[in-house]
Amino acid sequence: MHTEHEYTQKILEAFTQISQVPRPSKREEKIVAWMMNWAAENGFEARCDEEQNVLIEVPATTGYENAQTLVLQGHLDMVCEKAKGFEHDFDKDPIELVYTDDGWLTANQTTLGADNGIAIAMAMVVATDETVGHPPLELLFTTDEETGLTGASSLQPGFIKGKQLLNIDSEDEGVFTVGCAGGDDTRLMLPFTADETLAGHSACKLVAGGMSGGHSGIDINEGRASAIKLLFRGIHLLTKRIDVRLATVTGGSARNAIPRDAEAVLLIPSADVERAGAIIGDLQQKAKAEYANTDPNLTINLAAEDGNFKGASAEVTRKVIDTIFAHPHGVDAMSKDMEGLVETSNNLATVDIKGDRLVILSNQRSSNMDSLDMLVERVMSVARLAGAESDRSGGYPSWQPNMDSKLLARCVSVYTKRFGKEPIVEACHAGLECGIIGAKYEGMDMISFGPTIKNPHSPDEMIEIESIGKIWDFMVALFESYKED
Repeated sequence: MHTEHEYTQKILEAFTQISQVPRPSKREEKIVAWMMNWAAENGFEARCDEEQNVLIEVPATTGYENAQTLVLQGHLDMVCEKAKGFEHDFDKDPIELVYTDDGWLTANQTTLGADNGIAIAMAMVVATDETVGHPPLELLFTTDEETGLTGASSLQPGFIKGKQLLNIDSEDEGVFTVGCAGGDDTRLMLPFTADETLAGHSACKLVAGGMSGGHSGIDINEGRASAIKLLFRGIHLLTKRIDVRLATVTGGSARNAIPRDAEAVLLIPSADVERAGAIIGDLQQKAKAEYANTDPNLTINLAAEDGNFKGASAEVTRKVIDTIFAHPHGVDAMSKDMEGLVETSNNLATVDIKGDRLVILSNQRSSNMDSLDMLVERVMSVARLAGAESDRSGGYPSWQPNMDSKLLARCVSVYTKRFGKEPIVEACHAGLECGIIGAKYEGMDMISFGPTIKNPHSPDEMIEIESIGKIWDFMVALFESYKED
């Protein structure tokens, strides 16, 4: 392993163990069983609730018996994204770790799972290393964070007793997060049938791919291309000049990932296929220039497709295009209180045909719950105008910053003494479980931090190895501060 920091190596060894255990969102039973077994092997009391949230109790070390209990919190599940065409079964295959020459850890063509496996690994080392002094600890590992924070939402009174919580799920070392956006998911279901046999038409597949994608909270302000939006931009340009019909469409992969790939089978008059290819070629040239800085590997191509396909009517094809065009995507509003912070955004996440309906899933985020609700209503208005059905998940609350937090003051003081500079204190546009936990456990004082992770929720996810050691050093110093209480 490419590290000289003793504890970084121990943490990476623990992370390697975790990476062998499948843990997709909503299918965390293997990692839950593994964690419960790990707790038993190390003599820790552990329990698991109905939603498979795991709570492991770690007694205080000598000299810390009277210190207040700290909750170390992270989530067990990971976003399962892989490069297009790469064979990997997230339900059984381990994550293949790759160490780079410039000090980063990534995975072979899949998400790495440092979001949030690194929290699990760090907590494991804290709990088992006899040289580290610490107060009584509760290790809280939640499930299904990535697809709706349902594990945290199901927590019951009394499951945890600590009143100070360290969420190890932020992704910039040297930054303390003290607030986050709330969120909701909206599903739009548009009637769709492709039942017309079109004589003289050829089947062609339009593929938009190679987009950078990324986390729909952290990266939404980058202005990265949406594969779904670009795909339908191409279909729209074709329909302006040619009688093109939509046969199939699919795009995106997860509610909280900016879509990297999308494709559709189109029925195009055989005499116009060459002209259609030229139109898409021109679009690719323009899109490459438009997104040169954010999506250098972007492509959109049209090619012949084998098989017998039926197409939707011209009216249905047009309605699908218009619905995607009208559906919001990207930043909706910036914060008026914190410079550079996205307040409200929407991620048009996935599109697919299921039975006789075209289903569009999108993820809304906002630190302002009224703005979040209004954005959801806008999406549902698009559904009504399109003659579609819609529903929403119900969402989760934002976490409002408490700048008078005693835990924040302690953390800032410890970090400044340890590294000779003050940390950045900010809110983020991503969704953290702190908002839900704070709403459930009155008086909970919380802060979020973590090592530096780039490109989460994509196969380009990577973690900076040096930052792991810095977070560890900060945590040890923070624990030591409680011995003085």
